[in-house]
Amino acid sequence: MTTPSVSGTAPGVGGSVADAPPPPAEDAESALARTLQSLARSDLLVVVMAFVFAFLIGSVLIVIADEDVRATFGYFFARPGDAVVAVWQSVTQAYGAMFRGAVFDAPGAARAAESVREAGGSGTYVLLPALTAGLRPLTETLTIATPLIIAAAGMAVSFRAGLFNIGGTGQLIVGAMAAGYIGFALDLPVVVHLLLALLVGVLAGGLWGGIAGFLKARFGANEVISTIMLNWIATYLLAFALKTAAFTGANQSQPTSPSVGENAQLPLLLGTGFRLHAGLFLAAGAVVLLWWLMSRSTIGFHFRAVGSNPRAARFAGISPSRTAFLTLAVAGGLVGLAGAVHVLGTERRLTEGVAGNIGFDAITVALLGRSGPVGIALAGLLFAGLSTGGRFMETNQGVPLDLVSVIQVLVVLFIAAPPLVRTLIGLRHVDHPGASARVRRARRGRATGAPAAVVASGAAPVGGHRAEHPVDPGAASDGDSASDGDGPPGAPAPSGGGGDAPSAGPAPAPERGADPTDAQEDA
Repeated sequence: MTTPSVSGTAPGVGGSVADAPPPPAEDAESALARTLQSLARSDLLVVVMAFVFAFLIGSVLIVIADEDVRATFGYFFARPGDAVVAVWQSVTQAYGAMFRGAVFDAPGAARAAESVREAGGSGTYVLLPALTAGLRPLTETLTIATPLIIAAAGMAVSFRAGLFNIGGTGQLIVGAMAAGYIGFALDLPVVVHLLLALLVGVLAGGLWGGIAGFLKARFGANEVISTIMLNWIATYLLAFALKTAAFTGANQSQPTSPSVGENAQLPLLLGTGFRLHAGLFLAAGAVVLLWWLMSRSTIGFHFRAVGSNPRAARFAGISPSRTAFLTLAVAGGLVGLAGAVHVLGTERRLTEGVAGNIGFDAITVALLGRSGPVGIALAGLLFAGLSTGGRFMETNQGVPLDLVSVIQVLVVLFIAAPPLVRTLIGLRHVDHPGASARVRRARRGRATGAPAAVVASGAAPVGGHRAEHPVDPGAASDGDSASDGDGPPGAPAPSGGGGDAPSAGPAPAPERGADPTDAQEDA
């Protein structure tokens, strides 16, 4: 006699739906715990706390460098309040000066408004000069961030493809040289001249990056070594070019090129009183291009596939060698565009230090922004703000500019080590979920003499006590990780070599509520 099958059971699968245990009820506490866990594991928390720790360490360095603060600590036990006030004033004034030099200069806006009022102005005649003076630092931050964001977008392309391109300096120099030469050597109509200079800068940077890509694809050369060598080649090539008549013109006594023609210059956005130029729109376009290239295009999918798993990409019909060449060529083109924008919009002429630190700072910005478009834009603005604010802080408060470099390095250090940041804020268990519960079970197992397999599974018989199983002493002495500490806590013990240990049999089912699970311990 056959039993009728229960409806809802999959064909070929034995058992009844009624035999399955009911799913656990989802209450508000478990949902809150999962939300907190997801926030603790997110990159946003790591980035925010990295900046907090970097600025805290920077505050300590500011206090140490301030002579007035050190003087108050000489009579700290007599009047401790003086030292506390001096520390607070030193730190707040330094970071306040950094904000004034990077975002908004409130005292400068107030002085401009007061001078207009003294001249008899009122209303809009006061507001406009005040806003102009107050927002001038922000325009400088945007000006410095423009080539940095474009170059970081190029670096992000190579990083997403699994190639560590550190040739940004060389690619930027070559792009700036090509665009600058077109800018001062030719005389073309305004739009054509500018577009041609930008295009030549992109092609020069792509060619320079393609050299490293060709060496990688054809000969397997490490891109780190080849891009470093290409950086030095580009640096000395610029130094040599600035000593020739082709790049210096009639003025051969100084290693600088003639100024770029007006038709090839990027137009200023706020007039001649500000340096902010139309390259800002190109930076925004580079961020959009990075998003489209890596998320919506076929070639970007190839880049990401090779970066994730070159072997699987090869089996899928994607050539890692060809992809490496295309990756470095595209990355070099974007970095070359950054050099063209920098020389046509900001510098307006070629010098030996035209690249500055943009090439290496772009690597940091790309890593800090997780090679994503939004992250790169925010990281570029942040680094540019630290640069402009640091110079103002040095001139206004006497704080060394090197402190800004220390803060930047600390930010990168903390972001590169998320477990360190989570440990400092007391969330170490996030990177090793359930570890504390396993350690506690292993310690209880040592105390009760339970086998390692039972300790690892957390099983207990009815009544809440551990099951008593015969254990081979030789096996325990040879490799029981729960007793001698040679392996991870809770790992099953290997055999003692003789094979005479009696079988312990299946572990009894744990009593409900007898021992908390890893998920409950984490919550």
